[in-house]
Amino acid sequence: MKIAQIAPLTECVPPKLYGGTERIVAYLTDELVRQGHEVTLFASGDSRTLAQLVPCAHVALRLNPQVRDPIPYNVMMLEQVRQRADEFDILHFHIDMLHFPLVRECAGKTITTLHGRLDLPDLVPFYRTFPEFPLVSISNDQRKPMPPVNWAGTIYHGLPADLLPFQPEAAGGYLAFLGRISPEKRPDRAIEIAARTGMILKIAAKVDKVDQAYWEKTIAPLIARHDNVEFIGEINEAQKAQFLGNATALLFPIDWPEPFGLVMIEAMACGTPVIAFNCGSVPEVLDHGVSGFIVETIEQAVECAQKARGLDRHLVRAAFEARFTAERMARDYVALYERLSLVGRHEAFSATQTARSVSVLM
Repeated sequence: MKIAQIAPLTECVPPKLYGGTERIVAYLTDELVRQGHEVTLFASGDSRTLAQLVPCAHVALRLNPQVRDPIPYNVMMLEQVRQRADEFDILHFHIDMLHFPLVRECAGKTITTLHGRLDLPDLVPFYRTFPEFPLVSISNDQRKPMPPVNWAGTIYHGLPADLLPFQPEAAGGYLAFLGRISPEKRPDRAIEIAARTGMILKIAAKVDKVDQAYWEKTIAPLIARHDNVEFIGEINEAQKAQFLGNATALLFPIDWPEPFGLVMIEAMACGTPVIAFNCGSVPEVLDHGVSGFIVETIEQAVECAQKARGLDRHLVRAAFEARFTAERMARDYVALYERLSLVGRHEAFSATQTARSVSVLM
């Protein structure tokens, strides 16, 4: 198939540091190429891909100090997509909603994967305005707040099977926290769990501008008060393998409707079990007692942090391989592309036949 992948311009594909959506776009795009499809990636110019790259900004917008407003760059990218839309069987968008009014005339040959939270009240009237666009959720829980829309499927994220090597033993013996420093990610819970267990906690995370006050007023003072807590900062892909692989367990103490939680399957790929609070997608991703533990309270998390050493890391890795590889993710998307393409051809054929019938009657 001829497939266009349209990525956010905030980060390159894959991102150099943090950026879950761009990372998934990278894995999906390259795997589609490996499976024999003709793929074009619309992304920032510093992206690396096996597909044909259409650079829509010189570098990722977050890394360009001259960029003040990202919207003009995204609109210019969408104009390139619109002009070339007829070249593709499917246009696959990963940019939330900006494209809807610009490609409405070909909505039937698009899919839009929604990567973010959908429990925001402003989204309900928007998606009601554009009911014809096929949407993909990344977990079933993600769908709950939405009005009735054109759901085309739920497709879980996946990673290349060889991206993060399996570690049969947790050589570091510490607890890990990986992601963003933000109130909904609850690094404060992670620190409390470490304090109660006495285990070392290593925090590898970015601090966005919007969360700077939370970092300065809440988390940084907590870290300073606990000698067993170490803040590492933002890490890259190469560092991630050792950071996760050497951990006894990953703490995922979220307090929000997490749409997927990519870090959970990254840990599982290393063989590292996950201790996660029962929110959002967590019950869909983790197998309780196999790939980790799903908990409701700090007390349960403390207990499970001790139990994590007893889990078979080979079974954690097997759970990843069974459900969360990029190969599986790409196959699922191709099946969806083909179904939508078949529907589109049927509708086009029906329209042609109707037009011929009208012409004969006239």
